[in-house]
Amino acid sequence: MDPADTTGPAAKSAARESRKKRARSERSLKDPWTLGEFVRNLQEGVYITTIGGRILDANPAFLRMFGVKSLAELRQYTAEQLVVKAERRQEELAAIAKDGSVRDFELEIRRPDGEVRTVLDTAYQVIDPENGETLYHGILIDITERTQLEQQLLRAALRDPLTGCFNRRFLGDMERALDPQEQAWGAIVIDIDDFKDYNDRYGHHIGDRVLMRVSRFLLSLVRAEDAVIRIGGDEFLLLLIGSTPEATAEVAHRLRKTGPGAVPVSVSVGWAVRRPGESLEDTIRRADRQLIQIRVRERQPLSRRREGRRLPPV
Repeated sequence: MDPADTTGPAAKSAARESRKKRARSERSLKDPWTLGEFVRNLQEGVYITTIGGRILDANPAFLRMFGVKSLAELRQYTAEQLVVKAERRQEELAAIAKDGSVRDFELEIRRPDGEVRTVLDTAYQVIDPENGETLYHGILIDITERTQLEQQLLRAALRDPLTGCFNRRFLGDMERALDPQEQAWGAIVIDIDDFKDYNDRYGHHIGDRVLMRVSRFLLSLVRAEDAVIRIGGDEFLLLLIGSTPEATAEVAHRLRKTGPGAVPVSVSVGWAVRRPGESLEDTIRRADRQLIQIRVRERQPLSRRREGRRLPPV
């Protein structure tokens, strides 16, 4: 018998068996029990809710995600009670209802035990054929760990690795985020005097210790909402959000009046407060100009400026 023959009895029998297997497979995908088992064993949370947020059904992964043991326990809450910002979910569902699309959106959920998790919700609208009720079907994927990692990477990208202060990238982000029409801010520019000479004399490892000591001192001067930014090798910026001229000047004077210490470096300061309609960049530029004007007015070598101050020991 020719093994390549596709018309003989054996070939026809094999083809029939293949068609039967395919038919059984296709029928199984439509079988309610098979679909039910598939949903029950998914690692993603699957749910059905009404338009009012009443939870009708959910799979075991969904229950685990919310830290409950049974559907009855879960049904004690509405969907809106289980999300941190209910209006966010309502906005997304309204968009789904408007255009009939399937939408992906991130939500923070709050479990009954108080733990907050971040999930990706993929939802779509269904009209119940029996009673015409509007329902929402959805799948939740827990992305808490991924989100935390992304935030850690973002924080690392916005921080100077040596001092832990914010960097120029953060400053650029703040420039775009701040509204000069509504927000006030103060800017204090700090420059370490003759830092290159200090590095050359004592070595970069000692210079790094000085930079870290300076950054710790600056961090001690500001509030939680303020920012300490390393804008250059030996230059720092204090960004004081919502600060008044008086408050900004007070911080600058505190910087200058700290008593002498054992570290043979001093810093120079210049400061400015936002004018109406002024950008953050322009405020910083004015603070820097003030620092330069002080140098000229004092007419002293950079290492002898009276605007400088001795730092506490490293």
